[in-house]
Amino acid sequence: MKKIIIIPIIVLFLIKTAIPCTNIIVTKGASNNNSTMIAYLCDGEFHPTFRILPATDHKVGELVEIQDYSGNILGRIKQVPHTYKVMGYHNMNEFQVAMGETTFGGREDLIDTTAFLNYWRLMNITLQRSKTAREAIDVMTSLVEEYGYSSSGESFSIADPNEAWLLEMIGTGPHGNAPVWVARRIPDGYICAHANKARIGEFPLDDPENCVYSENVISFAIEKGFYDPKSGEAFRFNEAYDPSNPGNLRYCSARVWSIYKRIDPELNLSSDYHRAVKGAERYPLWIKPCEKLGVGEIMALVRDHYEGTEIDMTTGPAAGPFGNPNRCRPLVFDVDEMKASWERAISTYNTGFSIITQSRTNLPNKVGGLVWYGVDDTYFTCYTPLYLGINDVPDPFETGSMKEFSWESAWWRFNLVANYANTKFSYIIEDVKDKQNNIEGKFLQMQDSIEQMALSISDKNELENFLTNYSSTQSDYVMDEWGELAYFIFAKYNDGYVRDENNRPRTKGYPEEWSREIFKTDERIKLPVWDEKQKTVEPTDF
Repeated sequence: MKKIIIIPIIVLFLIKTAIPCTNIIVTKGASNNNSTMIAYLCDGEFHPTFRILPATDHKVGELVEIQDYSGNILGRIKQVPHTYKVMGYHNMNEFQVAMGETTFGGREDLIDTTAFLNYWRLMNITLQRSKTAREAIDVMTSLVEEYGYSSSGESFSIADPNEAWLLEMIGTGPHGNAPVWVARRIPDGYICAHANKARIGEFPLDDPENCVYSENVISFAIEKGFYDPKSGEAFRFNEAYDPSNPGNLRYCSARVWSIYKRIDPELNLSSDYHRAVKGAERYPLWIKPCEKLGVGEIMALVRDHYEGTEIDMTTGPAAGPFGNPNRCRPLVFDVDEMKASWERAISTYNTGFSIITQSRTNLPNKVGGLVWYGVDDTYFTCYTPLYLGINDVPDPFETGSMKEFSWESAWWRFNLVANYANTKFSYIIEDVKDKQNNIEGKFLQMQDSIEQMALSISDKNELENFLTNYSSTQSDYVMDEWGELAYFIFAKYNDGYVRDENNRPRTKGYPEEWSREIFKTDERIKLPVWDEKQKTVEPTDF
């Protein structure tokens, strides 16, 4: 008997566009809540739908058919007797094993176009078969060794309640052998970030407790000419398989720099590396934060446009008069036959969904495993708690599509607010932050009491119903609040005015600094002076 895996068509948008992602891995000792955590921003123009795959028993000899979007069978893999419950396609399983990813691409000629097992299916299948992070690494690498790997270079965040790992993998070309890969355990008390560029450089060859790798990881690089052992330089996975250049450093490494800079300002990390200054020192693979991090701190880290740094995207001509950090795509463009590039922020309007996972040893799996789920831009989203023990997905997170607007879809509702905020960003974002901080603050404040109530429920079904009801109620609450916010900001900022506390429209004009810059460069706005003593005023505000 064969079991067919059907990947819903909505994921097609994710697959084609969700390359530019950002991840933060937090070890248990670096958290203030006894958790390992992964922040995973899945960026791309697609409408996400959250799913739960239930635990399932399978018959002996059953195969899993991997299909494309037309129903054509790409390949088959052996099924296991029992698969575990998975939340959100490839986010967390019933043993609190959590995963995230960012695509680094690397050398394009190493993509195995003849294989059928790509990274998102690999993650999903791995979570269905793994009880720990180390087991997940074994499952992933065993699968690709047997069936091949069809995606480009990928960095995987993998965590369980005790450990956190970074696994990086890339193929060996069409009809190639097994892909090359290396995985390193993040030391407890440290955090690691990756953002579309391979991060593992040198690694120990004789420390299997903390580092594992494929047998061919160095020999294949030598064979292909990616590394010369006679050079006297140590082998670096990242430079062999994802060589640095000004474009990928600017686009990718700047995000790692900003995360590290914010959690440990005393490091004084230079911007030279991501600005592609030759010979600049690389950013460390992991760092120890000045203070331990909680969910709230992670939420703040992923809401980043380099504010307060020399590349602050809320300033400068491109931000316009109201400090809008969003840049139109493409970020790389030509000006008079010269190449230019906007910065690529951690927070971007292209985000489909983002998660912050918590995996905890001091709580049973159904309560200890938690996915804080948000849709659309991290700067405008509101993270909602979805416990591992839930047995149904809240309606707003499984409703809607890219084809048409739906007020019932959380993604569309958040998009509405975010897009309107772009019209007067510096004003509207303050109203969004107030709402965001109020709701997320309540969730974080309630977390301990909700979990204590859950722990008092001994019946399995009652516990699942309690957690499901809680998550569903909170998602409905978020939807109601965001609907009210949409109505509020549309009325408050209608026609370019800002309504005061008495609901009267008031003109605010442009910020003085921006007006001064425009006055210097645009002769058309200057009024001629007929009489020095005459007062020049606008005849009417309307």
